[in-house]
Amino acid sequence: MGHALVWFRRDLRLADNPALKAALDAGLAPVPVYIHAPDEEAPWAPGAASHAWLHRSLLALDADLRARGSRLIIRQGDSLAEIEKLIAETKAEALHWNRLYEPASIARDTRIKQGLKSRGLHVESHNAALLVEPWTVQTGQGEPYRVFTPFWKNARQRLDATMPAGAPRRLPELPPMLAGLGVEDLRLEPQRPEPRWDAGFWEHWVPGEAGALELLDAFLDGAARGYKEQRNFPDRIATSKLSPHLHFGEISPRTIVARVLAQAWPAAVQPDIDHFLSELGWREFSHHLLFHFPHTAQENMNPRFREFRWARPDARLLAAWQRGRTGVPIVDAGMRELWHTGWMHNRTRMVVASFLTKNLRYHWKHGAQWFWDTLVDADLANNTQGWQWTAGTGADAAPYFRIFNPVAQAEKFDAAGKYVRRWVPELAKLPDAALSAPWEHADLLRRLAPDYPPKPIVDLKASREAALEAYSGPKTKPPAER
Repeated sequence: MGHALVWFRRDLRLADNPALKAALDAGLAPVPVYIHAPDEEAPWAPGAASHAWLHRSLLALDADLRARGSRLIIRQGDSLAEIEKLIAETKAEALHWNRLYEPASIARDTRIKQGLKSRGLHVESHNAALLVEPWTVQTGQGEPYRVFTPFWKNARQRLDATMPAGAPRRLPELPPMLAGLGVEDLRLEPQRPEPRWDAGFWEHWVPGEAGALELLDAFLDGAARGYKEQRNFPDRIATSKLSPHLHFGEISPRTIVARVLAQAWPAAVQPDIDHFLSELGWREFSHHLLFHFPHTAQENMNPRFREFRWARPDARLLAAWQRGRTGVPIVDAGMRELWHTGWMHNRTRMVVASFLTKNLRYHWKHGAQWFWDTLVDADLANNTQGWQWTAGTGADAAPYFRIFNPVAQAEKFDAAGKYVRRWVPELAKLPDAALSAPWEHADLLRRLAPDYPPKPIVDLKASREAALEAYSGPKTKPPAER
């Protein structure tokens, strides 16, 4: 039996893995390969939290492969050079991988495919990450969509309820002399004497395919009912929390959709299911935008903001935002949840992003870069479009006058203060009435929470008015034609 290299990247699963299935269907013995080459994804090489997750995800994938008679061959260095070495070592007849859609990955993969095909190797890429390929969903004029609703109306019709292929029960053994690195050799986790800043992550997450499937089962059995409304409340488990598993490809969106559509839902629950599917649609839309407008990872989607005057960042204020010391409890709670768990509830993501881009009026890239390093679901498409949506600079963005009032958001979505008290425990003794804006209760704050900032790092009312003036002024007009 001949061999085929199966190049794993962010598709770290065995079920619904088209590259793996294609190698098996061709009658070839798959050689599962992971090549660690983060520099090839510059300027958005994976951050520290992503690396911490990747360490455990690779261990899980290798264990799953070994349970089926195979193993993961890990190499490090230039991807093309390592692939060429493996082709020579295994006499592989083919190379299969699942596509990535970030600009740097597309350029790298195109170069590798063209180079190896020119030498006679069979090279094939597959879709394992998206429900619809970005080039297949277009407007009536043949253009990419820039607005979510018509995009999703088009893409929604293409959803397939067919359950994708499961994981193979057995895999061929690899040549015994074929060597690779251990996961530990990649030094993805915090290294001594650096503190284990990721320790809190693993109280909340189980990286790997099994962990993803367990979360999907839990969601379908529980939080799916009531999802549309309950998903807005950060103090409860009301979302699927599948985003990091989707990012690393430990579960496919096709599997999620097929499981959702296969279930008989009561009519009263159908709005919840439709809304959940639309959230998967937003993920698709973000990848659609990044594919068609790759410059948006670094630049504003909306050219009207090309000359916008963002405030010059104050390192002290930026650090206060990053560490959850702004003096605004709902903002601080979100940032501390992120630091401790590697994840943040979507409602608070919007609140903290609005605070940075509207109240502080800092460029959205300062937030995108911090999220990139601290999120376990740091996905370039979602991260970019999420920040541009809140900043008002992207496609289908929030209008410039939408500035999230963090006090009102806390009062509406954390009325009992459970979320704030969990992540900002120094405020736990404050009464509910003082929890959303403690600076308005200075005596209580000084007495019951002396270690918390006595007032916000920026005046919420004055900064809102300044943002409205800046966003609505002539500085947002597009530059004159040359």
